[in-house]
Amino acid sequence: MTGFDCFPAGALRFLTDLKANNTRDWFAAHKAEFETLIKHPAQAFAADVAGVLQDLTGQTHDSKVFRIHRDVRFSKDKTPYNSHVHIAWSLAKGGPAWFFGLTPEALTFGCGVMAFDKPGLARFRDHVLGPNGAALADVTEALHGQGARISAPELKRVPAGCDKDHPRAELLRHKGLTVWFDAQGPDMAVQPGLVAQTRAQFEALRPVFDQLLPIT
Repeated sequence: MTGFDCFPAGALRFLTDLKANNTRDWFAAHKAEFETLIKHPAQAFAADVAGVLQDLTGQTHDSKVFRIHRDVRFSKDKTPYNSHVHIAWSLAKGGPAWFFGLTPEALTFGCGVMAFDKPGLARFRDHVLGPNGAALADVTEALHGQGARISAPELKRVPAGCDKDHPRAELLRHKGLTVWFDAQGPDMAVQPGLVAQTRAQFEALRPVFDQLLPIT
C-alpha cells in the first residue's frame, strides 16, 4: 500500500483548466502540476486499489492508468490531451475489469466487459440463454434498483436465431456489459477516504464480476 488517501485539492482545478486550455503550450507550462496533482496520485491510487481488489476477489489485478495524451490520428477532435483520469484494473488472464473515471464534472465507478471478443460474445449469449442467465439478469436489475447505470445495448434487435420475445432480450442485445455507479459529483476524489469509498463501490459491483468471470 502506498498510503494514498485522496487526490490533491488542486486536481479538479487542473482538469478544469486543462479542458479550457487544451494546447501543447499550456500543458508544457503546467507539466509539473500535472505530475504532482494527477499523474503520481493516480499511480498511487491505482496501486492501492489493486490491493483492495486482491482482498475482495482473492485474485491479482493489474492496473492501468490511461495516458493523458489523446490518440488523434483518426479523430476530428485534434485536442491533444484528455481532461480526465481513467484507470482500469484487470486480471492477467482477461475477464471482467474494474473502472474509475474522474472528470471535472463527474466521478464514476464501474465493472464489466467493454466489448466481448468473438468467442466471449458467443459464451455470453449462451449464458444469457441458458439456465444461469436469469441470475445475471437478476444482478443487473438489482443493481439498477440501487441506482446503478447499465451500459446501453449496442444492437437494436436480438441476434439472429434468438427469440425476439425472449425474457432476457435486453441482455442479448449487448455486445459488452458494464455497470456503473455515478457519484453525486467529483468532489469525493479530493476528500479523505477515497480508497475506502472505492472499495465500497466495488463491493457493491462484485456480483457483476462474479457473474461475468466464468464466461470471459
